[in-house]
Amino acid sequence: MKLVCKIGEIIEEAGYLKKHVAKKVGVSPTQLSNWIAENNYPGADKLFKLAQVLNCKVDDLYEFEEEK
Repeated sequence: MKLVCKIGEIIEEAGYLKKHVAKKVGVSPTQLSNWIAENNYPGADKLFKLAQVLNCKVDDLYEFEEEK
């Protein structure tokens, strides 16, 4: 199974600007982009803050996908 990031999709669906979300979460836009690109992952504290800003559950930010 592979962990797939849904943060970018959620931000887009909500109509937010990534730089606005990054500021609200307390990270740089570059850091947020790294999370979306799966170059690295947010810590638990940032996951909860991100979910709060995006008005979703932490579980919504990532999902498991079957590897082909």
